[in-house]
Amino acid sequence: MRNRLIPLLIAGLVFAGNAAAANDPTGAWSNADQMVLVTVPDWNTIEGTLRTYQRDHGSAWHEVGKAWPVVIGRSGSAWGIGLNPARHGGPQKREGDGRSPAGVFRIGTAFGYAAHADTAMPYRALTATDYCMDVSGTPLYNRIADTAKVGAAALKGASEPMRRDLHFHGDQAYRIGFVIGHNPDGVPNGGSCIFAHLWSSPTTGTTGCTAMTPGTMQRLLEWLKPQAHPVFVLLPRDEYARLRRTWQLPAVRSSR
Repeated sequence: MRNRLIPLLIAGLVFAGNAAAANDPTGAWSNADQMVLVTVPDWNTIEGTLRTYQRDHGSAWHEVGKAWPVVIGRSGSAWGIGLNPARHGGPQKREGDGRSPAGVFRIGTAFGYAAHADTAMPYRALTATDYCMDVSGTPLYNRIADTAKVGAAALKGASEPMRRDLHFHGDQAYRIGFVIGHNPDGVPNGGSCIFAHLWSSPTTGTTGCTAMTPGTMQRLLEWLKPQAHPVFVLLPRDEYARLRRTWQLPAVRSSR
């Protein structure tokens, strides 16, 4: 009887742990003291507004700086795979759908064409042989890797060269940007290579990233601090209003 009770006890503990996580979804980002927030009017709109917030060790969020325009995926947004619990009641992010992932995500490494950048965040100087792997099911799916180090075969089929200026006639989209930590475990077909980067115009959507002016990007990178464990949040307005208290998100004032 004792041996038969052990699996039941373990199952009960796992269930209790999952229930606790569901009741307190903010635990996954409770150490975040900086937040980059993007809100969009609805699931299918590409134009959004970016705001920045900070707090001191879990105190109340307060807004810093101004609100800035951004654009997101050409098809709008969809629930992604991040720090928040899985969500339903809206589109789900899939590889190649042209939607930006919605939810709460860690902000990862900054990157750019220059050897250095004015930021405290970890920075990757991109090379002509850096690619982000967007082929689902491959070992490096949703990872930036250098063909000079991993071999061309490991990145075969990737359509995401990071030095877009060298591969696409001087394209400046990735001249400076940062990784948005969507689908960190590389769930097959969950979506890949999600970044914040420079826009081509204020009305042109991306393949799933969030894009902005060079000035907005530079201000973000100068402000972000790794010790603040910054997070990136993207939500349609109705979802934001519905989840704000549960997720302990800041109250959003009207655009100034």
